[in-house]
Amino acid sequence: MLRNIIKIDEEKCNGCGLCVTACHEGALQLIDGKARLVSESYCDGLGDCLPECPTGAIVLEERETVVYDEEAVKKHMEKNKPQLVASLPCGCPGTQAKVLDKRQLEDIPVHSAENSHSRLGQWPCQLKLIPVTAPYLNNAHLLIAADCTAFAYPNIHEKFMRNKITLIACPKLDDTDYSEKLTAILKQHEIKSVSVLRMEVPCCGGLVQAVKKALSSSGKMIPWNVVTISTDGRIIED
Repeated sequence: MLRNIIKIDEEKCNGCGLCVTACHEGALQLIDGKARLVSESYCDGLGDCLPECPTGAIVLEERETVVYDEEAVKKHMEKNKPQLVASLPCGCPGTQAKVLDKRQLEDIPVHSAENSHSRLGQWPCQLKLIPVTAPYLNNAHLLIAADCTAFAYPNIHEKFMRNKITLIACPKLDDTDYSEKLTAILKQHEIKSVSVLRMEVPCCGGLVQAVKKALSSSGKMIPWNVVTISTDGRIIED
């Protein structure tokens, strides 16, 4: 059948995921950090994804392909809803996944007067916004930190974030089950270690439980540890 269907230039694609959010048929997914058309039968050819792409990587072309299958789309969306929700960014430009270049900071001594530089190694850092397929998760040491730890512990960048991929979350304020997304991350990537940084307050226990559940569900043996910070900024358990 001759009809309109999207074409993606992978060289131009920056992996922001905005097209994935815009596609109501679930025809697009982020795979290895790039937007991919998972099935031509899912693409309706209307091009809702085109204006969302900041790099112009997506175009419509008329060519021979399979017909758009609305029933297949419905089944696909229902079957993959948890995975699609877990991997989608929120749709704003600030969720564009990228690695932050810290090479110029590698020679700075930990106790140097110049050590006030950020050690954040990627963007975004909110667990809710991290794409499950983000390439910077490959072979990463993960730091899963409660939001408040950054404000309570002044040397968090050098002590905990250095050389790690930092995912921050708040189990009390975020209305989500972190274990599902963490499980997907652990299953899809070779994670070298997981460090959990929590506050001493009881609600932070939810973060630890989510990590435990994800580690168990992933079926992988990954080294992990928990560090607790007091409300006055001390390490009280390591």
